[in-house]
Amino acid sequence: MSSYYGSIRKLKGGVILLLKLVAFGLLWRLVGNPFLALLILLIILYVLDRRYIGLTPNIFKPFQLRRRASRLRIDLHANPHNTSAKLELARNLLQRGKFQEALPYLEQALPVMEDSADVHYEIGLCYLKLGNLSKGESFMLKAIELNPRVKYGEAYLRLGEALARVAPERAAQLIEQFRDLHTSSVEAYYRLGLLYQQLGRVDDAKRTFREALQIYSGLPRYSRRQQRRWALLARFK
Repeated sequence: MSSYYGSIRKLKGGVILLLKLVAFGLLWRLVGNPFLALLILLIILYVLDRRYIGLTPNIFKPFQLRRRASRLRIDLHANPHNTSAKLELARNLLQRGKFQEALPYLEQALPVMEDSADVHYEIGLCYLKLGNLSKGESFMLKAIELNPRVKYGEAYLRLGEALARVAPERAAQLIEQFRDLHTSSVEAYYRLGLLYQQLGRVDDAKRTFREALQIYSGLPRYSRRQQRRWALLARFK
């Protein structure tokens, strides 16, 4: 059965490649320049992916985030005690993966927002991404204590993701907790399947990957687009 599905995937891949080559040939004939034809084809594929699939990133978003960050820095220069601006700037930096830069703004906001599960989660995420697992775990657990559903349960998932290499059993427990809170997360099932593989629980891993695909097939269209990456990864497991 697996060889059958593997053959189907190869056939689909071959058909898609053939269609791309045909489209490239037609564009080449139309514009008379292979480099321009390739550029136009890449633009068309990007637009189609952004509209219907969602695997490629939004190439315009980083520019928008940088412009907003510049304005927020100007605001903070004029008013260094503006906590809301610090939080917005920190979250802007988090979206761009700049965890080292985001951390000081979050820590400055923390005394004013000690009861905020979101701020504890975001500080914990910074520490986890920067490799400080002990401090990251401490802040994540505090966020969960303040609100077990913080970020829709993301604290369990991100902590489990960070602990996967050093403590796979603990990581599996955390991701199982996230799965129980957020049963429609294909990512949770995929990551849990990887951990089961790591722990030698082969049957559990196969079952979890199948469940990931079943959940994906039942999602509404807008949610499928967000979860498609994890469904594709689970399919190839």
